[in-house]
Amino acid sequence: MATTYPVDGSHPNIQALRAIYADLTRVGEYATDDIVLHRADRTVDNPHFVTGREQVVAHEAALVATTDKTIVMDVEHIAANDYFGAVFGVLRIQHPQPAAMPFCGLWRFENGKITEHWENAYDAPEFLRVLTQPVSAD
Repeated sequence: MATTYPVDGSHPNIQALRAIYADLTRVGEYATDDIVLHRADRTVDNPHFVTGREQVVAHEAALVATTDKTIVMDVEHIAANDYFGAVFGVLRIQHPQPAAMPFCGLWRFENGKITEHWENAYDAPEFLRVLTQPVSAD
């Protein structure tokens, strides 16, 4: 039976998710060794995913680096219990060009550690285009 926590945001998994969304590179502190991250750019034909704590941390570090450390995960709502978490907000970057997009991160926990994460950007192909297209010099 799961431990009961008040509905005031004090659940340990909510606290972990707050820490991660404040600094994406901290995901490894809360993850199992065999964590699986389902990338936002996944499709039915190509289910892009990353496995293992080191690879997931490297994936997040690469995202932060690609944005020249301008990425901000503007969290609007977090819900979590002993088993699952959901985080809603707006992802904002300034580099390589300004952009903002709604996101919903889904998480699965086992024994207080993250075992699985699904990245969900509102329009993942558009977000990837913004990250990878050359910036025009106007």
